[in-house]
Amino acid sequence: MKRALRLRHPEQFRRVRNQGQRFVSPLLTLYMRIGRPHRLRCGFVVGKYLGGAVIRNRAKRRVREAVRLALPYVETGYDLVFVVRKPEVGELPFPQLQQLVEGLLRQAKLWRSV
Repeated sequence: MKRALRLRHPEQFRRVRNQGQRFVSPLLTLYMRIGRPHRLRCGFVVGKYLGGAVIRNRAKRRVREAVRLALPYVETGYDLVFVVRKPEVGELPFPQLQQLVEGLLRQAKLWRSV
């Protein structure tokens, strides 16, 4: 995912989580906040309670890729933070992970048909 599309600073993540709306699924949580017009930025969080670095990094990479593939269908003008809640995200078949991400984006009313 390109650098311009990412949240990079802790205060950006904090702002989205504190001031944004929350959408929950069993494996992922999506926080959404209105951002700059015509710009979409995403951040990804995996807590240490999920396991070692290998498990956390695998989960983050897989969610990041699922979001990257969904970007053409996502409304712009928002800051998004995806929080991995369970270590199963690292082992979930990728099409199911894509459906999970799409479901959260639809729940947040950010999904658009191209």
